[in-house]
Amino acid sequence: MAMDVIIYHNPECGTSRNALAMIRNAGIEPHVIEYLKTPPARALLVQLLDRAGLAPRELLREKGTPYAELGLDDPALEDAALLDAMEAHPVLINRPLVVTPLGVALCRPSERVLELLPNAQQGAFAKEDGEQVVDADGRRIG
Repeated sequence: MAMDVIIYHNPECGTSRNALAMIRNAGIEPHVIEYLKTPPARALLVQLLDRAGLAPRELLREKGTPYAELGLDDPALEDAALLDAMEAHPVLINRPLVVTPLGVALCRPSERVLELLPNAQQGAFAKEDGEQVVDADGRRIG
């Protein structure tokens, strides 16, 4: 089955690398968008959030970002202000965000990507930390 899969990816992120590897372990070569180099336009970001069923605050990344310095922890901030911040500082967009014909999801933990893939895993898969996620028969563990 040919599938159009997109991953908004940060190669420096282990969770993102694991999700990408699981997509490939299903025999799918996705479109990889390094969103720090090519951030999604605001309209696309809003569409992705809507399709994923997420509010902008749920996509915000705190660790290793200017989240605190920008005062983004203020619960009074409206969605537009959070989107402004993500547009100005793409590092605030959490990852990996994966798009398939089956849906859109923030794949944290990385094995959440398995819910978006109709193709079975083609073999065993262990995350970078050694945690076994898929057995030798391609079945999810746990």
